[in-house]
Amino acid sequence: MSGHRSEEVVIVGGGLAGASTACVLGRKGRSPLLLERDSGPRHKVCGEFLSIEAQTYLARLSIDLDALGASRISRLRLYHREMQTEVDLPFLARGLSRKVLDEALLEKAISHGVRVMRGVTARSITAEENANWIDAGPFGNVRAETLFLASGKHDLRGVKRSASGSINDLIGFKMHYRLSTQQRAALDGAIEVILFSEGYAGLQLIEDGVANLCLVVSQERFEQAGKNWSSLIERITRECPLLADRLRDAQAIFDKPLSIFQIPYGFVHDPTLVEPQGLFRLGDQMGVIPSFTGEGMSMALHSGHLAASMFLRHGCTSADFHRKMASDIQRQVRLAFLLNKAARFGPGQAALFHLCQTWPSLMRQVAAFTRIREGSMQSALVLP
Repeated sequence: MSGHRSEEVVIVGGGLAGASTACVLGRKGRSPLLLERDSGPRHKVCGEFLSIEAQTYLARLSIDLDALGASRISRLRLYHREMQTEVDLPFLARGLSRKVLDEALLEKAISHGVRVMRGVTARSITAEENANWIDAGPFGNVRAETLFLASGKHDLRGVKRSASGSINDLIGFKMHYRLSTQQRAALDGAIEVILFSEGYAGLQLIEDGVANLCLVVSQERFEQAGKNWSSLIERITRECPLLADRLRDAQAIFDKPLSIFQIPYGFVHDPTLVEPQGLFRLGDQMGVIPSFTGEGMSMALHSGHLAASMFLRHGCTSADFHRKMASDIQRQVRLAFLLNKAARFGPGQAALFHLCQTWPSLMRQVAAFTRIREGSMQSALVLP
């Protein structure tokens, strides 16, 4: 290729996985090139729930959640129709918007010498011996000896994921609200998971007292609502009056909800696939866990730290990284995937709610079984 630039390390994507990788590499004296398609901070479809594992990784990067205004969450409430059950979380969780958190990570990366190029979209990737070529449109072609692919749920030509066996007929929506004073006080300190036909929602406070409603629904259910957000919410709140109470007199902050289609829940990258040795798949390119676990952000941060750690210790051992990462998350993703399938429809939801109501500790156990194990975290935090 002609008219190109050559780099030792390129990171595609400035979300949690890509930005955390950049921060770790920058702190160790590397100066990777990070390509971020958005020209500035923006909101993203995400539950915005930070587990204790996610907080551990962010603390290692010197991200001050208190300074960023993160909410505090200590309880979990599960709703099904008119019923509810509640349990204390086994840790203090935090709530923070991706717009604020991603920007804080990118600013931290820049302070460590990372070269962040905003408004640059990677269109495709072509593998050659000892290098990967990135078609970055008007920015030009970039040759990378090592490429960290952190493009989220968006696939790139040439390196698309093989998501066979995953659930892919789901749509994710996100809306921020300003709740009434009474409802905000009722929600404060809790994350609420609402089960409804062919989907579920999560509601919690983030910074500035804003409530984040993030829901997952089947394509069929959305079509039944005329592919209309207002109609969908009306149907869901009729099914779950407790959510209707929360949203009564609430003010929507966005003109329209953010959305993402065909979420491949249950996907874990097959480490036995033959891929370029210098291509590291991070975040949702490595695995996608159902949102109800609240572990999506911690898995993204884990992948970023582990990839950077293994690269700094061993060089371009992406195959070893993929094997280790798959080992770290396979069990959690599989369990969450099976629970997601079982609880997708009415009978399964009713059974799950009854179990959780009878044995509230079951909710804590599910949370424990879907989290990154401490030993896996320690290996990701070891740097040369």
